[in-house]
Formats: sequence, C-alpha cells, structure tokens
Amino acid sequence: MPKRPVLNDTYLAEQELSSMYDYLAKIILLGPSGCGKSCILHRYVHDEWRIMASQTIGVEFSSKIVKIGQNDSNPKSARNDIGYSPVTRMKLQLWDTAGQERFRSLTRGYYRGAAGVLLVYDITNHQTFKDLQYFIQDIRSLTSPSVSILVVCNKIDLVPTADPTTLVNEADLTDFCNVNDVEFIKLSALTNKNVTEAFEKLSSMILTKVELGFLDPEDPETGVQYGDVPRWDATVRLKGTRNSLSTNINLLGLGYSSSGSRHSGPACYTRSATEPDYTSKCC
Repeated sequence: MPKRPVLNDTYLAEQELSSMYDYLAKIILLGPSGCGKSCILHRYVHDEWRIMASQTIGVEFSSKIVKIGQNDSNPKSARNDIGYSPVTRMKLQLWDTAGQERFRSLTRGYYRGAAGVLLVYDITNHQTFKDLQYFIQDIRSLTSPSVSILVVCNKIDLVPTADPTTLVNEADLTDFCNVNDVEFIKLSALTNKNVTEAFEKLSSMILTKVELGFLDPEDPETGVQYGDVPRWDATVRLKGTRNSLSTNINLLGLGYSSSGSRHSGPACYTRSATEPDYTSKCC
C-alpha cells in the first residue's frame, strides 16, 4: 500500500501563501449579448474553451489571483535592492453580466464599486460595437471617475472567414477609444490569444492608479481593498552610536510587494479588513 506523502511545513506555507494577495479588486465584464464575455471569463479562470456556452442570466461570479510585475523571461531584472522580486498579487473579483436589454436594470446594480471594466464586443458584428456607447454612458454615470476601462475586441479568429461588411475596422475602433479616453486589446477566447494579457493589462492599470493615489484601498467606493498579505513597517535602532539611529525597513519577504501601504510606526503590523461577502453587489 503506497504511503501518504508527508506535508512538511514548507509545503503548507507555500500553499497558504499562494492564496494570499496584496489587493482585492472588483472587475465587471460588460458588453452586448453574444459577444463572448462568458467564454472569455471561462477561458481565463479555467484555461479551457467553453464548448456549451449559454446566455448569462443576470450575473455570474468568478475570482482569480493575478501577479503583476513578474518577468518570467528574466527573473533577476525585477528585483529590488534587498533581493526580493516586487511582484504584486491582486485578487480579481470577476462579475460577468448579462448583455440583454431586459437584464440591463439588474446588471446596473453591479456597476457601483467597480475598479475596472472589460468592455467586450464582437469584431465580426458591427452592431455590438455600436452598442458600446450605451455601456460607456452607464459606466461614466454609475462608477467612480477613476475606474479603468479596457475595450476588448473578441473573436479575432473569425476575421478571415467573416463577412467584410459586418467587420469593425481599425479606424472606427481607434476613434472610439480616443473619444472616450480608453484603451483596447484584441483577443480570441477560442484560441486563447491575449486573454490572459487582457486581464493583466487591466490589473496593471488599476495598480498604477492605486500607486499614484487615484484609488484609495480604504475607500470601498473605489472598488479596491487591501488584501491579506502582511504589510510590515519595522523600526530598527542601531545601538552603539551617540544618538540612536532609526532606520525604517520595509520587509518585502517572499516576493510580495507592500506598495500602496500608508501605515507606519515602530514594529507595526497592519492587516486590512477581510474579503467582502461575494453575494454583495459591491466590494
């Protein structure tokens, strides 16, 4: 009979740390019905193609932790002065909304407290692109002024065989993004091209606003909260000098970043509020 593997302390610690994160961010997926929002989310969370896709009724929820600042091609390039990699772990609360007009009043209730929006359309269906303007209007009126918006051009794998008269051209997409001051990315949920990159790009946009002070993790309206990774601020006093010398040291152990923390004090350990109830309509 095979022996059960012994779970040592190191393994258990690694498993616990893998579920920890620096920030929690609420992200909503918006767009007309049939543009592929649910397939994009399923591909990102489960890394597989959703063969039997049905229309979303109301709102569906998923979550995933994304690492921001990690450079797999050159791990040593992203290390700070004390040798730790400043990777920020952000847990994404992902809300997939129904695109049908009859559910619009229901899904609007989930806009509040969103830090980021993936605004999806079907590149082979020009009408889905035209409908984005209605979603933009709702986003501007129902979310924080600091919300990050990324327009997602889905189904690029169908371009070679699509009807040229229904395709959304590059000029229209560029004009839309310039007028509404948003960025875009092209992807395919079927082939998995740029799916992960889309979520990483939006997460980086959110983190940048946190670091610049445009999003306050202590304000629930911003859609971002501090996570459960400890943020330490220790004061080390070097004795043997005429006057005690205090040196603040940020302990970034195990590759986690403490960027964004505004807490200070000698030997101070601060932990944020616990993760919110996922059944709530906002963070």
